[in-house]
Amino acid sequence: MPMAGKGMLLTSMNVDAAHETEFNRWYDREHLEERVAIPGFLEARRYVAHSGNPKYLSLYSTETFEVLDSPTYRTALANQTTWSKANIANFKDMIRGVSRITISRGTGRGAALGIIRLRPSAGGHDKLRTALRNQLDPAQLDGIISMHLLENDPALSRPITDDPSAPNPGAGDWFVLIDATDVSVIPAAAARFNDNAAIKPLVVTSGVYRLMWDLAKSDLPPA
Repeated sequence: MPMAGKGMLLTSMNVDAAHETEFNRWYDREHLEERVAIPGFLEARRYVAHSGNPKYLSLYSTETFEVLDSPTYRTALANQTTWSKANIANFKDMIRGVSRITISRGTGRGAALGIIRLRPSAGGHDKLRTALRNQLDPAQLDGIISMHLLENDPALSRPITDDPSAPNPGAGDWFVLIDATDVSVIPAAAARFNDNAAIKPLVVTSGVYRLMWDLAKSDLPPA
C-alpha cells in the first residue's frame, strides 16, 4: 500500500489575505510538527490549490483509523496552543474528514494531487466502492503515481470551527486522491470519475493541488 497507514485526516480551508502570511508561518513552524509528533501519526503533507477550493489542503496519515479517535488526539484537539487558536479563528470554508483508507493502488507519492469529493447514495456504498476500485488503477495513466480512496467517518468528520450541533450533510463523503508527477496529467485521470456515468452524479467537487512540503515522523528531532 503506497499510502502510509490505514487512517487519514484531511483538512482544507480558506483564509483571508490579511491573515495568510501568519497562517502559513503557523502551519510551517508549529502545526504540522505538532500533529506528526502525536503517537500513531506517521506523516503530513501540505498543498495549495492550482485549481480548486478551498485554497489550502493538508493530509495527515495515521497507523490506524482508531488513532484519530484516541484519547491522545482528542486531548490535543481540546488543548490547542495559543497560536493555533488564533489561526483557527480565521479559518473559512473548512472541510475536515476523518477517514479510513479503503483502497490504495500504485507505488509512491507525487508532487501534485487531484482530489474528487463524492457523496455516496444511501445504501450504495458497496456498489460504489466496487466501481471505484476498477478505476483506481494508475498503471495505464502516464504521470499518475498512485490512487486512493478515503471514506469519512460521519460521526468524527466535522469542521472544528463550526457549531457541533449544526447539520453537516458532507460528514459521510468520500474522497478520491490522485497522486501525480505534475498538475497537467491530473485531468485525464480525473475524467475516469468526473465523466463516468455511474459516478458523475455523486461528484460534489474536484480540484488540483500542488505539494508545498511534507513531514514524516522520522524527520522530527529526537524527543
